[in-house]
Amino acid sequence: MDKNMATPPSQLGRARGVPAVKPKDMKGTLVRLWQLTRGHRKGLGWVLMLSGLASGSAVLSPYLIGRAVNCIDAGEPGLALLAALAGLYLGDWLIRFLQQFLMAGIGQRMIYHIRTSLFSHMEKLPLSFFDTRQQGELMSRLTNDVDNISVTISDSLTQLMTYGFTIIGIFCVMLWMSPLLTCIALFAVLLIFLLTRAVTKVLFRQQQAILGRLNGQVEESVSGISMVKAFGQEREMVAKFVENNDAFCRVATKAQIASGYLMPMMNVINNLTYVLIAIASGLMALGGKLTVGEISSFLLYSRQFSRPFVDIANIYNNFQTAVAGAERILEILDQDGEPEDAPGARSADGVRGAVRFRDVTFGYRPDQPILRHINLEISAGTRVAVVGPTGSGKTTLINLLTRFYDVQEGAILLDGCDLRQYRLGELRRAFGVVLQDTALFGTSIRENISYGHRDVPLEQIQEAARAAGADGFIRRLPQGYDTVLHQGGAELSQGERQLLTIARAVLNRAPIMILDEATSSVDTVTEQHIRRAMLDITRGRTSFIIAHRLSTIRDSDLILLIREGRIAEQGTHQQLMALEGEYARMYRTQMGQG
Repeated sequence: MDKNMATPPSQLGRARGVPAVKPKDMKGTLVRLWQLTRGHRKGLGWVLMLSGLASGSAVLSPYLIGRAVNCIDAGEPGLALLAALAGLYLGDWLIRFLQQFLMAGIGQRMIYHIRTSLFSHMEKLPLSFFDTRQQGELMSRLTNDVDNISVTISDSLTQLMTYGFTIIGIFCVMLWMSPLLTCIALFAVLLIFLLTRAVTKVLFRQQQAILGRLNGQVEESVSGISMVKAFGQEREMVAKFVENNDAFCRVATKAQIASGYLMPMMNVINNLTYVLIAIASGLMALGGKLTVGEISSFLLYSRQFSRPFVDIANIYNNFQTAVAGAERILEILDQDGEPEDAPGARSADGVRGAVRFRDVTFGYRPDQPILRHINLEISAGTRVAVVGPTGSGKTTLINLLTRFYDVQEGAILLDGCDLRQYRLGELRRAFGVVLQDTALFGTSIRENISYGHRDVPLEQIQEAARAAGADGFIRRLPQGYDTVLHQGGAELSQGERQLLTIARAVLNRAPIMILDEATSSVDTVTEQHIRRAMLDITRGRTSFIIAHRLSTIRDSDLILLIREGRIAEQGTHQQLMALEGEYARMYRTQMGQG
């Protein structure tokens, strides 16, 4: 066997035990992937040419060896042929080096463009897209799927082109030398292909299915470990894991044994084919139809002819997985981004904060409205509190105000102008937001508080932290404001993380403030401190405060009680208490007076 035809160890490692994930539309996906990488494939034509030249060694070397054997059989030294053969192998090494060198650069440029395009597009997608998809699944598309394409472009594609040229070249030469011997060689290739397909399709597919269940259980166990321990389900989880692990072990053992037998079986088939060709060619030589050198050449061709088919089958599995990953990437790229600014859109700089809801109806699904015919007028600088049972539409009201979603019926006016008439980027900057779920980044506390604002002096950051009640615990940290957070601030308590997000909102100094359950994760002492901070940061600004703890919103200028998507009650704290309605009952219950 020619050394140039051996499969790289990395390729064999990927091929075994990893069944292909089949794409839905391979042709259409390849066409779109080709279009997506336009302008980033410079030099690919040279790689194609080098692939053709690289296959020349596999095609020409057996022929030269056969000529040399004929020379020796005739009593001639054949030094020129041996020198040509040495030059051919040296040239083959140089060509393959250039091929890999060029393809590495081309592949990485293409992958860089794909990954950048995907990430840039994801940033432009509306919140509704992320609300309906798991974060881990989106991360998998950005990492695993792109990596699969990278491996295929940088490695598998060059091998596939080289093998394709090699098979065509060897087949033509074999057919020219002897159609009968070529049929014998084709029979061996077909048998090897069927054996490889049977093992890969049946056993490894079962192995991968069970591995998926096993990985799912491990992920659930680790992410929910506190709940497992709280309910004392450790033994049950271990038993379930052992059950799945045993099933995986049994199937994996069968698959590995079968794949272990596969290579020796392929060698046996190749050797038997080699013997059959040797016998048939020997008989043909006795009849004067072949020379000794031609027999040598054909035996070498038969060795080299079967190997690329096995490698191509393995490469094709990886190729299918890469195309399936490309489909998942293109699915995201096909999603519509956030709406473009309307022609002649207005600037949101300098807005005062007067808000009006005019007959607003909205539902995340058009047939299931969450908010129904909301009519509300709020003057600039008004502190508004929104309360109500879970699922009544409180957060939805805020999502519409910040244009994370657009209303389906009616309109929301800011300073008398429809929100959709403002430039979206400037509109978002007009809001300072503190959400119930804290969002901290893997940078220093200083950078987290000043997120979205560059070159902010440390004094202003500290002032914002003091206003939010976060300065004390920050200074107790090892590096103070320069302490770098990890895993979204996992080293801090939930209350401390919330205080940092409040400090971020304080520093923002936006004309409209939104606090969505800002005190839901803090103790009562910290809650009172945050309440005073909220009074300071909302003074003179239009503010929307969503709260379940009614004690934090007693000083609001207007309290809205939302029930089943409608405004059931509205007024100040005193007015609603005097009304003796649902708000009054909720407040007394929380205060222990009910």
